[in-house]
Amino acid sequence: MLALDDVHTMYWETSGNPAGAPVLFVHGGPGGGCSPEHRRFFDPEFFRIVLFDQRGAGASTPVGEAFGNTTVQLIADIEKLRAYLDIERWLIFGGSWGSTLGLAYGQAHPHRCSGFVLRGIFLGRQSEIDWFLYGLRTIFPEAWHRFANMLPPAERKDLLKGYLKRLFDRDARVYLPFARAWSEYEGSCSTLLPNPELVRHFADEALGLARMEAHYFAHQCFLEPNQLLNNLDRVRHLPASIVQARYDMVCPIVNADELARAWPTAKYTVVADAGHSVWEPSVSATVVAEVDRMKLHLAR
Repeated sequence: MLALDDVHTMYWETSGNPAGAPVLFVHGGPGGGCSPEHRRFFDPEFFRIVLFDQRGAGASTPVGEAFGNTTVQLIADIEKLRAYLDIERWLIFGGSWGSTLGLAYGQAHPHRCSGFVLRGIFLGRQSEIDWFLYGLRTIFPEAWHRFANMLPPAERKDLLKGYLKRLFDRDARVYLPFARAWSEYEGSCSTLLPNPELVRHFADEALGLARMEAHYFAHQCFLEPNQLLNNLDRVRHLPASIVQARYDMVCPIVNADELARAWPTAKYTVVADAGHSVWEPSVSATVVAEVDRMKLHLAR
């Protein structure tokens, strides 16, 4: 545990080769947290693997805390961890919101990055937030109606406002059902075929995930409009891999397509038979292959 300020403490861990090439796993959400399974994307003989839970998420404390929780502060937390571990540069691996934060960190500190592996691209724009809240209804109407119908009819025109009010209520009898509903909605839309086990996993981490996503979405992810595409020149010189599933409905492929067109030196791979989740077998296999390919750059 690493103290960040008077409120937040960050969980972190290392595994693999202590003398290996450093790689930082940046989890999704915001608020998703990391798990032991995330270590398995990386060759433990080659990499020094660093996992951490962003403030408000996972085993970091206090879970679901929005105070002092912005993208700028998350970037500063990553830098604090890097300095604490005495790492000069590291490979940045991020999926979904992890791709957002990984890119934002890289653009703020490009000299601390040795490259990027980014998956399920989310660029933090209002159009993408609106898609999550309303657009998914066109593909997953059943899940969307369960999500929306938690609110009274008069509040369904502004789902984010209605959920924020309840997610940050002091009464667990109020906030817990809404946290589960938010998380189960996302889990239900995250795979090409229904996966009840994944939905249960999302429900298990419901509070941090729902609160942090709602908090960040309400503030446009604390990014300027189109910030990540506009600042790509800061990292274009670094090796990069973009992995995107064709049928990712949570973070549609148009986001990855825009990023790849703006970053032509990055290797762009479209996975033909999967949805958003990194646990879809073809996504996992592609991600592992791209991390292995990065070893060639890092070994130079």
